[in-house]
Amino acid sequence: MTVSPVDFASLLCSRLCHDLLSPVGALNNGLELLADETDPAMRERVMQLLADSARASASKLKFFRLAFGAAGGFGELVDTHEARNAIEGLVAENKRITFVWGVEASAMPKSAVKVLLNLVLVATESLVRGGTMEVGGEENDGQLEIVVKIEGARIVLDPEIRRTLVEGEGAQTVTPRAAAAYLIHTVVAEAGGTVIMSEPAEGIMIFGAVFAAR
Repeated sequence: MTVSPVDFASLLCSRLCHDLLSPVGALNNGLELLADETDPAMRERVMQLLADSARASASKLKFFRLAFGAAGGFGELVDTHEARNAIEGLVAENKRITFVWGVEASAMPKSAVKVLLNLVLVATESLVRGGTMEVGGEENDGQLEIVVKIEGARIVLDPEIRRTLVEGEGAQTVTPRAAAAYLIHTVVAEAGGTVIMSEPAEGIMIFGAVFAAR
């Protein structure tokens, strides 16, 4: 199957809408409750709900801007602190995941940041019951090496996502759920690289990519 640019844009839009529906919907529900509620204690709880939902929405938008967008406002290199902050905002909503940052470089090419963030998205969704996620990345002799290691009691990688990571356009179908996996495969393949993925073993799984620095 060949995914056209228009089709892929549609996949990303569908993915964004799906992930933002919950926090934005909670904002709407909170505003409706606030309009009818007169009890001070309940109003305080609703205000906390609104604050949490607004924070979750902002965190996801910041993450998706770097993971899926053109990273406007940055040059060819992106400050790795921006990537770290985006990941921390994403996993902050999941209290069961401990995030460990192992990238020493102060900046990375946009393509590397895009691959790193999308690997994080895939890895986070694979930690069904939470656990630890370690992120690393460096450049060696013109090659970018990105690694995301997860450990948890239960690791589940959707077969469609696994297939898309490996095959890209060779996959029979690409749905919004696999948009991140398709983006990873495409960026890495265009740079003449390889996506690396281990099988879950004793609660550990490693995702990675090696490709030419740009």
